[in-house]
Amino acid sequence: MKSFFKNVLANIVAIMIIGAVFLLFLVMVIAASAFSSDSKPNIKKNSVLILDFRTQIIDSPSEDNQQLFSLNEKQKNIMVFDIVKAIKNAKTDDKIKGISIETDGIKAGITQLDDIRSSLEDFKKSGKFVYAYGNVVSQPAYYLGSVADKYFLNPAGGIDLKGLTTEVLYMKSFAEKYGIGIQVIRHGKYKSAVEPFLRDDMSPENREQLSTLLNDIWSINSAKMANSRKIDTAQFKTVVDSLYGMIPDLSLKYKLADQLIQKTEYDNLLKSKLNLKEKDKLNKISFNTYIGNLDNDNVKKDNQIAVLYASGAIYNGEGYDAVYAENFVKEIKKLSDDDKVKAVVFRINSPGGSANASDEILFELQQLKKKKPLIASFGDYAASGGYYIAMAADKIYSEPNTLTGSIGVFGMIPYFKELANKNGLNSYAVNTNANSNMYSPINGITPGGISMMTKSVEQTYKRFVHFVTVNRKKSFDQIDEVGGGRVWSGTRAKEIGLVDDLGTLNDAITFAAQKVKLKDYNVATYPKKVSKFEQLFKDMSEDEISARVIKNKIGIDNYKVFEQITSPKLQSSVMMEMPYHIKFD
Repeated sequence: MKSFFKNVLANIVAIMIIGAVFLLFLVMVIAASAFSSDSKPNIKKNSVLILDFRTQIIDSPSEDNQQLFSLNEKQKNIMVFDIVKAIKNAKTDDKIKGISIETDGIKAGITQLDDIRSSLEDFKKSGKFVYAYGNVVSQPAYYLGSVADKYFLNPAGGIDLKGLTTEVLYMKSFAEKYGIGIQVIRHGKYKSAVEPFLRDDMSPENREQLSTLLNDIWSINSAKMANSRKIDTAQFKTVVDSLYGMIPDLSLKYKLADQLIQKTEYDNLLKSKLNLKEKDKLNKISFNTYIGNLDNDNVKKDNQIAVLYASGAIYNGEGYDAVYAENFVKEIKKLSDDDKVKAVVFRINSPGGSANASDEILFELQQLKKKKPLIASFGDYAASGGYYIAMAADKIYSEPNTLTGSIGVFGMIPYFKELANKNGLNSYAVNTNANSNMYSPINGITPGGISMMTKSVEQTYKRFVHFVTVNRKKSFDQIDEVGGGRVWSGTRAKEIGLVDDLGTLNDAITFAAQKVKLKDYNVATYPKKVSKFEQLFKDMSEDEISARVIKNKIGIDNYKVFEQITSPKLQSSVMMEMPYHIKFD
């Protein structure tokens, strides 16, 4: 028996030692990572700043969710604000002689590409060069690369230049065929988030808004590309309609590219541009490296313009990878009480979500505005709940391509009575009151529940429009006319008065600084990035592990749809959410 207890004790001690060693190793890895990120690299003279496929552009710190142990991950997440800042700095940096764009499938939102493109146009005013090279080039990558002085294409490559489209999948007959019932309550003829469950074809209203939206975005972007490439707009339309970009020789003939060369020849061309000899090394500096080298020590730390990021769908509760009301309210209160923060720029990149969570956030922002200026800046999306939470702002900036508005509300309740009955399943309930079993996944929602949900949707819509009327200084009828769930481009939103001005995040920051009469200030971002330790324990939770497995299996975009159906954060709630996501692909 003694030997048994000795063995058990020895095993326990061994496990504790192994655990301690592992924890020590973990601390050393994290410390080493932090140390390496803090050390500044040396930028050599005669260097070229490079934007390549390893760079993934994000809008906010909450999107920087690389896993702690993803050691093989080559892509680096870089905030668009930092890239714009780096380009501005490189404009006057004698060590940087030019910028090379070498990305075929850049990962960035349309407004992020707009900001970078504008910064590159400003950079060119310095007399320094901007060149671009591509192999098989996506449309967003070409949109960015077309700003270059010269565009070089691989002789066996191509440019996927085809215009914009959106395709909506309709599921009414499918749901009926398999016995899936969906009860829908909505306000707004344009609130098409639920339309695929109500009909088998696209409504005239939805076709109208999608056509207007896509044409607004494409007219702006195609004009920029045509102007940069010095192509007549009518000819550019013909080039796009004919898919000439797919054939390298036709890309050259119709001025989409300046020269067809291999990548090695392109690097030699850069050397020649820098007056380097063939044996000399070409100093290419990544944006990630260059940003780490920038010095902010000359900025007054006591004067802060805070940029508060709201990126992703809006939920109740706690979380880090989207806009969670409980966490977000805490951030707003901290900024409100922080005397170093003189003004807040509220950067919104959200399609909306929970009406209740959006209302919580709006209330706290209204309290913050009583103490200091609040300026809103829109990214790719500021729709439904994403637009609602902007209604506390003193001034709203939108980008021309921002998907804006979607002032509407809906509720959707799926149930599976026919499907269950067909498979021999029946459900019966015993209740104490008329609506005790208001919602059942088998039998759906009761008539009393439908009545109250309808009243809730209508009340929420009126509340939504009320806050918009106060902020935009318009009547209920004026807002209702452009509301009804309709989504507008930023350009149209400016024309109809849903935003104050067209501008970038930097424009909003500059205005905020002017409003509080600051010349020297520090731009601080909130919420702060989740630490390595927090990531470790967050990633080890059962839900996170399950979510990661599902994401890897079905893809991030499909996972978002899956989450909308299964997430308890979204069930049994009135939603302020945009009906779709549009990507510039």
